[in-house]
Amino acid sequence: MGEYEPKIEVHFPYTVTAARGTTVRMECFALGNPVPTISWRKVNGHNPSKARLRKSQAVLEIPNVQLEDSGIYECKAENSRGRNVFRGQLQVYTYPHWMEKLNDTQLDSGDQLRWECKATGKPRPTYRWLKNGVPLWPQSRIEMINGVLMIHSVNVSDAGMYQCLAENKYGTIYASAELKILASAPTFPLNQMKKTIIVTKGQEVVIECKPQASPKPTITWKKGDKVLRENKRITILPHGSLRILNASKSDEGRYLCQGVNVFGSAEIVASVSVKEPTRIELTPKKIELTVGESIVLSCKALHDSTLDVTFYWTHNGQRIDFEKEGGHFESIKAQASSADLMIRNILLMHAGRYGCRVQTAADTVSDETELLVRGPPGPPGVVIVEEITDTTATLSWSPGADNHSPISLYNLQARSPFSLGWQTVKTVPDLISGDMESAMAVELNPWVEYEFRVVATNKIGTGDPSAPSRVIRTNEAVPKTPPANVSGRSGRRHELVIAWEPVSEEFQSGEGFGYIVAFRPNGTRGWKEKMVTSSDASKFIYRDESVPPLTPFEVKVGVYNNKGDGPFSPIVVICSAEGEPTAAPIDVKATSLSVSEILVAWKHIKESLGRPQGFEVDYWKDMQQEEAAEKVKTEGNESSILLTGLEGNTLYHLTVRAYNAAGYGPPSTAVHAATKKSPPSQPPGNIMWIQDGSHVSLGWEPVRPLANESDVMGYKVLFRQEGQSNSQVIETQKTSAVVLLPDVGVYIIEVCAVSEGGDGTASPQIRVPSFSGGKVTSAQSTLHVLSTSSSSVTLLLALMVPSTSW
Repeated sequence: MGEYEPKIEVHFPYTVTAARGTTVRMECFALGNPVPTISWRKVNGHNPSKARLRKSQAVLEIPNVQLEDSGIYECKAENSRGRNVFRGQLQVYTYPHWMEKLNDTQLDSGDQLRWECKATGKPRPTYRWLKNGVPLWPQSRIEMINGVLMIHSVNVSDAGMYQCLAENKYGTIYASAELKILASAPTFPLNQMKKTIIVTKGQEVVIECKPQASPKPTITWKKGDKVLRENKRITILPHGSLRILNASKSDEGRYLCQGVNVFGSAEIVASVSVKEPTRIELTPKKIELTVGESIVLSCKALHDSTLDVTFYWTHNGQRIDFEKEGGHFESIKAQASSADLMIRNILLMHAGRYGCRVQTAADTVSDETELLVRGPPGPPGVVIVEEITDTTATLSWSPGADNHSPISLYNLQARSPFSLGWQTVKTVPDLISGDMESAMAVELNPWVEYEFRVVATNKIGTGDPSAPSRVIRTNEAVPKTPPANVSGRSGRRHELVIAWEPVSEEFQSGEGFGYIVAFRPNGTRGWKEKMVTSSDASKFIYRDESVPPLTPFEVKVGVYNNKGDGPFSPIVVICSAEGEPTAAPIDVKATSLSVSEILVAWKHIKESLGRPQGFEVDYWKDMQQEEAAEKVKTEGNESSILLTGLEGNTLYHLTVRAYNAAGYGPPSTAVHAATKKSPPSQPPGNIMWIQDGSHVSLGWEPVRPLANESDVMGYKVLFRQEGQSNSQVIETQKTSAVVLLPDVGVYIIEVCAVSEGGDGTASPQIRVPSFSGGKVTSAQSTLHVLSTSSSSVTLLLALMVPSTSW
């Protein structure tokens, strides 16, 4: 077809209307060759920032359109052959929206009503009024102008429900309110009814008269039967109350207030009584006391004798609560017209103004006195470290409150991680007088973090300390404190072991702290020195194969840090380690004592080197290898040990050897010992007894041990009073015994076999009562049998024999 200029074939209307908040779309479609490009602009303004182009810029879309988006918009189509333009107007409208609504209103009859409706909208809304749903029109008393409704001199007929309508062509909105018209005769609330007003001479009197009525009533006042006339002293206030200035005795009497309107009238009565004014005397007027002292304040009231008085005490304007003052305050009322305030054990916080307030039914009067309290100084101000060295700190501070007693001196205190709380430090000058505000703390330790504080003192006492200064570290210095208690320790052969107490961090004086260990054999001149770099070290070991045991050395230990070398400790003599023992113990003997115990004894040959620190006993069973031996040690010069917890009826091999810090000596020749067989496991059987008064005759069958048990060597009879734990023992080689029960009570008796391996199993317990407690009586003897069998007949016959023949 050939090239031709653009032609807009489709476009948006000349006028586009849209509601505020909606999305507007405007379209332009153009033909042309080449294909034209389309652009949009708002004439006399900028395109809205929220506008978006759609469909190859053919559609302009404006979301959430607002009033400011209104205007003339232009779409332009152009190519190389020319251009074409279309313009249209965007109009944005809004529905009416209330800016000011009506409120329910209550008016007295005869008042004026003014209501205003205010709404926004585009186009601007117009207003209409309805009363009880019926259109309201202007009348003689009714005016309606631009949303304002006015009704002059309202009456009961004007009461009702009113509506205001705001509308434009896009919508209508409503606002409603109710108008109530009050019409009532005067009435008085209960709190204004008959009452008596008591005042003092010269006071102002106000008698309330505020009747509730509609319309507003006319107020008339009478005193007695006469109508009151207003003058300079007597005024009827706008709301109806009566005010009397500078009251006097002539103003006493009965007052009547009457309120009248078209609907009726009402009245109230009040009585006025004028009294003499109250006066008070508060003594003493100004007091100076010291902390810890006590005082009594006296308050006396001079008042009208017909009035009762009440006393109140205040401190700095606040009423004193005697329940919460810790016993410092006590109110004392000795007479009806006076009161005292006792202040005990006064503190600084009790200084200030004390007031006595006296209240009557007619008036309230008060007076004050000043209490000044002298006490120890308050805490000084902030402590500042002006200068710091390795051993000194220059401090300054500001004085605190002297609490009415001049500060006589200051004391400097310091605290470090190594001190037990705050400590007083030496200062320059020695005594810091009360007029000074700086001083130097001396004899501090280098490279230590300190806090400082200041305490003030006056003739009353010492006050609270200041707040601590900031933490500050003294400068580094060469250490001055050598280690203490340099001594030797045991070690191995050819070793010299040197020990000391480490220097506390408080005295290390700087970083890089360590020790210099110096030593030399006795009689030589040159020192050997070794560095120990750990500040926590407490030992140094020097090893030399050529050094014989117990060689004496002169030893000293010094200190150093990054600032240099410090002093050495005093010289001490320390011997090198001794050798291990060289001789084995002799005359080793092992004696079996019981089924589980063997006593081992030995002798040791004294030697010049290798002194023993103790001995070790190795023991093992006959069927075991020596490597499996158990070991037990003694300390010091002990020459025997009791082995316990062994197996019964078992052969053990034993050796003994000496030891010390250097090592172990050679073992002795092995010796042997067998533990005893186990005691009999069977208890004595078929126990029988005859009780004759306090004598109990016992008999039992003999115990026959098993093959692997010890032979019976005799028997034990154990008896104790019930409730006690310790038993008495009778030993016998026979199968019978006589027991004398010493006290009245119930006795428990047991019998067991005695063997080389120990005591056997005890028989079951026998409970025997004793009634005579050791006194022989003629009570009839009785035979008792714990268990019987055919084999015990002989034993039974034996027990029938009198006990004296046993």
